[in-house]
Amino acid sequence: MAIRYPNGRKFTGTESSQKQAPKKELTYSNRGMTLEEDLNETNLFYLQRKKAVIHKKPTPVQIVQVDYPKRSAAVIKEAYFKQASTTDYNGVYRGRYLDFEAKETKNKKSFPLQNFHTHQIEHMKQVLAQDGITFVILRFSLTDEVYLLDGKDLIHFYDQKENARKSIRKADIEKLGFLIKIGYQPRIDYLKVIDSVYF
Repeated sequence: MAIRYPNGRKFTGTESSQKQAPKKELTYSNRGMTLEEDLNETNLFYLQRKKAVIHKKPTPVQIVQVDYPKRSAAVIKEAYFKQASTTDYNGVYRGRYLDFEAKETKNKKSFPLQNFHTHQIEHMKQVLAQDGITFVILRFSLTDEVYLLDGKDLIHFYDQKENARKSIRKADIEKLGFLIKIGYQPRIDYLKVIDSVYF
């Protein structure tokens, strides 16, 4: 029986001591979690403690073609988004409707506005018109810093992007937004910011 590496190359047993992978610098930032995973974990924490009901919105998908190679396994071969999604999360907290988007960047000094879409900004404007709370949670992944930026501020930067910068400077996010400290339980306690800013 031949033993193979995940890339398909055959294991011969002679390369183990000769070729060692270069040592990577040990880092504990982010610990492999994505912003979405962290927020889902946080929202579950809030739900289990009856603090808030906030969920990730499912993206509506139209399945067009499915293959059945085995009776027990179906493989989706072709699917389309039914409509443009709005924001990532919504729910209720302290009797108020919350609606927010979550984005990450590897940039160190700015957050690209191309990460947002016009239909998302329009949706945020509609939420504000109904007196809902809307915001964006931004993660600078290289430094593992997470900020909450109010929807009005995001809309202002987005509406200016044709005639001004195509990104939001990190300095502006630090000035206008709110740093959320990464914790254990909950991982990203954004409701602390909501309490201090909106209530």
